[in-house]
Amino acid sequence: MTRDKKVLSLAKRLVEMSREGGIVTEAGVSEVLAGIKKIKPRRELLLLKTYLYFIRKAVAEQTAVVATPGALGKDTLAAIETQFSALYGRTIHAVIEENPSLIAGVRIRIGDDVYDASVAGRLKRLAESVR
Repeated sequence: MTRDKKVLSLAKRLVEMSREGGIVTEAGVSEVLAGIKKIKPRRELLLLKTYLYFIRKAVAEQTAVVATPGALGKDTLAAIETQFSALYGRTIHAVIEENPSLIAGVRIRIGDDVYDASVAGRLKRLAESVR
């Protein structure tokens, strides 16, 4: 196994150690970073960069970024969390991102998946289909 593969494998295991109940937590990440600082492994910088990459990816996969032109109510946000948690089979936490350019509707991003139910998105798809 090459060194880079070992770093990838170790970083992935560290991400799993950062999870509590399947969710990456701040406490879990702090604990892992304290352990890395204590043992000072070879290629520490590469390991930390790789770990950061996988942590960002894991957090994005457990977070629904809900872009709307205005504010949403707590009930609506809770319904989005419930719906997507059921769809993905894991806990999804929703955060609001205001984006007036959407005109109306909503765009939800979870990891690499994007669900677009906005007027701006529909107009863009319509313009592409006319070309």
